[in-house]
Order: sequence, then C-alpha cells, then structure tokens
Amino acid sequence: MKIFPHQFGVALSTKEVHCGLVGENIDESFVGTMPLPPLPPFHLCKPYSRSLQQHLFLMLQRCKSMRQLTQLHAQLLLNGFSQKCFLLTKLLSFCIASGDVSHAATAFSLVDHPSTTLSNQMLRALSLSPTPLNCLLFYNQMLQRRETFKPNGFTYAFLFSACARANSSLLCQGEQLHARIVSAGFGSNVYVQTNLINMYATATAAAGGTREEAIARARKVFDDMPQRSIVSWNSMLAVYLQLGELHTASEFFGEMPKRDAVSWTAMITGWARAGKASQALELFREMRRARVTPDQVTMIALLSVCTELGDLELGRWIHARLDPLQGGRDRLVSLNNALIHMYIKCGAVDEALHIFHEMPMRSTISWTTMIAGLAMHGSSEDALGLFRSMREKPDAMTFLAVLCTCSHSGRIDEGRHYFMSMRKQHGIRPDVRHYGCMVDMLTRAGRLGEALELVEAMPMRPSDAVWGSLLGGCRRHGEVELAGHVVERLMELKPERAAGYLVLLSNVYAAVSRWEEAHRVRERMVDLAEHKPAGRSWMNPNE
Repeated sequence: MKIFPHQFGVALSTKEVHCGLVGENIDESFVGTMPLPPLPPFHLCKPYSRSLQQHLFLMLQRCKSMRQLTQLHAQLLLNGFSQKCFLLTKLLSFCIASGDVSHAATAFSLVDHPSTTLSNQMLRALSLSPTPLNCLLFYNQMLQRRETFKPNGFTYAFLFSACARANSSLLCQGEQLHARIVSAGFGSNVYVQTNLINMYATATAAAGGTREEAIARARKVFDDMPQRSIVSWNSMLAVYLQLGELHTASEFFGEMPKRDAVSWTAMITGWARAGKASQALELFREMRRARVTPDQVTMIALLSVCTELGDLELGRWIHARLDPLQGGRDRLVSLNNALIHMYIKCGAVDEALHIFHEMPMRSTISWTTMIAGLAMHGSSEDALGLFRSMREKPDAMTFLAVLCTCSHSGRIDEGRHYFMSMRKQHGIRPDVRHYGCMVDMLTRAGRLGEALELVEAMPMRPSDAVWGSLLGGCRRHGEVELAGHVVERLMELKPERAAGYLVLLSNVYAAVSRWEEAHRVRERMVDLAEHKPAGRSWMNPNE
C-alpha cells in the first residue's frame, strides 16, 4: 500500500519554532540560488556506488535551500537511490526544517519499504503540520506494514506531540495511545513521558478542563516517571508557565536538581509574556550569576523584554554580545527578526534596516516586520518599495502591514490593488482585519459611501472594530445620518457598550452644532442608565 501525499494535503504555515524542527518560509532567492556543485566524474563516483551515496549524503548536509534540495532529490532518483532510506531520512529532515511537508510526503510515497526511522521522520513532519490528525491517520496506515514498521519511543513521542497540537480534538486518541504504550513496554521511555506531560496539560485545558485539572494530569505523569531527565523537568516547568502559574513555576524551578539554558529561558520567557519584564530581566541576571551560558533562544526572550521596556541600550548590549556569531551568519533567522523588531519598537529604524540587509537568510516574518516598521515611522514609500522587492511569498500578516501603510499614507488605488491581489495572485483569503484596513483607508479619504458598501458586502460578520472605524470617519467628516446608522449596528453587536457608543454619537452631533439631536441622544443615555442594574463596590477608608 502506498502512502500518497495528496491524502494529507499538508502545508506548514509560516511560523518560528525555536526548537528548530520547523523553519520559517526562507527567502531562497537571497541564498542558495547558485546551482549545486556538480558531482565528481563517474570514474571517481560510479553509479550506485557507496562513494556516490556518501557524496550525496554530504551534499544533503550542506544543502541551504529547497531549490538546492530539489536538485539533489532529482540526482537521487536519476542514480537509483529512491529507496535508500538513510539518504531520504536526511532529505525529509531538511524538508521539515524548511516547512515543506508536501515535498517530504512526495519523497516518502516513492519508497516501497520505508524503514522505521524514515517513517518516524514522516510522522514528525505531520505532527508539526496545521492538521496534526494526519499524523494519526498515517500511523494507522503504517501499522499495516508490520514487516518494516516497528514503532518505538520516537514514534509515540511524535504522536503525543500531534495530540497536543490538536488541542482537545485528539485527547481521546491520546489517552488510547497512552494505554497502548504501557502494554507495549514504552511507558517508562523518557521521551514518550515528556510528550505525555505536554499532551495532557494542553489537551485537557483545551477540552474545557480547569487549569488545576490540566496541571494535575500532567503532574501525575511526571510524578509516576521512574527516571526524570532535565528534559522531563523542563517540560513540567513549561506546563506551569504556559498555564500562567508563575509562582508555582518559580517554586518548581527552585526544586530542580539541575537547570540548563532551556530551564532559564523558559522562566525568562514565561515572566516576559506575563508582562513582568523587570522580573524576567532579574532572572537573566541570576542566570549569569549561575554561570549558565545563554543560547540564541535566550537572547530572543531577552529581546522581547527590551521591547516591552523600550530599553534601547539593553538591546544594543545584547546585540553586542551576539557579534562573535560571525556578524549574524550563524544566527537563527528568528533571532535576527527579534533584533529588527526590538530596534523598530525602540525607534532605531536605521539599525533595524542594517540588520535586515545583512541577514544571509530572511523569512516572511523578516520582510513583514521591516515593512511594518518603516510604515510605523512614516516611511511609507520605503515600506511599499520593500514590499515590491520582496523575494519571499507574502502571507496574511504581510498584507495587513501593506494595507495599513496604504491607509495611513492615503494611497487608495494602491491599497485597492494589493487588497484585490491577495486572493487573485497569492491565494490568500482576506479576513476581517484586512477589510477593517480597507474601511479605514476609505473613511480617511472621505469615501464613506464606498466604505459602507464594503462593510455590507463583507463575507463575514463585521466586527465592532470595523464599524468603529466607519464611525470615526463619520465624526471626522460630519456625516451625522450615517453615524446614527453605524451606532445602531454597534449597539446590536455590543449592547454592553451602548452608553459609550451613544457618547460618540452625541459628540458627532455636537461637532456640527446640531444641539437638539445631541440632547436627545444624551436623554437616551439617561434612560439607558436608569434601566441598568446598579453596581456595588466597597472601600475601606482605613487602607
């Protein structure tokens, strides 16, 4: 039985995962565009020879882009190595790191007797895809190949990872798998148990369980482990942090027999995400006192702290500590992106641009961050010029940045063009945020009628932000009748905010000196307040 890629329809979204298993959409026209070096003459590497296989393996290790990988895959096929699992395992690994699961599935489908290692690589790819259910479907199909597929600890680790990523929808299947691994003898495998911790915490919370229930299920797995590695401790620590139990996480962190860079980074990230930037910074100081060397992911977490605090000098200090990394050539793309974001938020656009232009590889996030940053600081022409020169495929966030740029710079025609190109040229369906940008763009230009037509033609229900943008345009241009219509729609959408909307409507009337209508709206507010149940509060004057 063949496993064909079209059965899964997999394609990873653009994202940064700092474990390195999934990469971003990389700008391949910037790096890796040169053809691969030619293979040595066949009198040196004979077809089907071990030396040719070793040479191709080394070339796969040196591969820098999917374009190069496609060339190498063709050479594998031409030289009769389509069934060599050790070569294909390396090929699939690069596909996963590049986010191209479709190519991985195509390569796998050509193998008649895939090894367990190769099958596990495919499971890993599917567990990281937007549809993790495909990971379990693939596993069930591979079970029919009992002569070549022998599930091991890594198999179940990837399956539990898929169940965790699916949130509540695969919790039942995860529980069944848990029972299966106990009978199969993998219940004490540290990698399996580590992923079990994450699955029970994530899926239980997503299924409607309380935070306490999610933690309790994860903690039971942790407490039942006969042996605990640093990875196990870090996984349980991550559960506390992800569920917002910062103080419990701190207590658990203090109990850890050993702390590595991952442990410290998890704590720094957890406190930073909770808006506790000062505490996160103090944790970094403790990390240095403990003589634990920070890695690149630690630096990403620290840069988020700098961004939160607006501390440009600290950001520059961190940047200076990265200089030994060969001017950025060995840095993670996500670390360079974090540097760009930090400099933009701290107002140092030129420094952000310098990093952007020096990056050996760029992702969609790199381009989007730089475009949004230029627009934020008033360089709309440069922002749109950068978008036009973009070598990577834009995503929904890229277009959101472009449409906001057009809106704030009054470029109506360009904005319309880019909005229409989303679906036609790039296959991206505009969401409510993109429509909101278009409404804002039209109202700023005084085209309120066109804005209303667009709102009423939206394929989804307009949000209060969209109606609010239209109301702002009505106030700016004195369109009182349309403002009344918009306020009624807003009150239907968010009745709990009715008083605030009526205040805005009253201000619109007052701005054009229509005092009688403004007075009627104020009376309506009084009536609304009389029908609203009185609230109660208590204050201790001695405190």
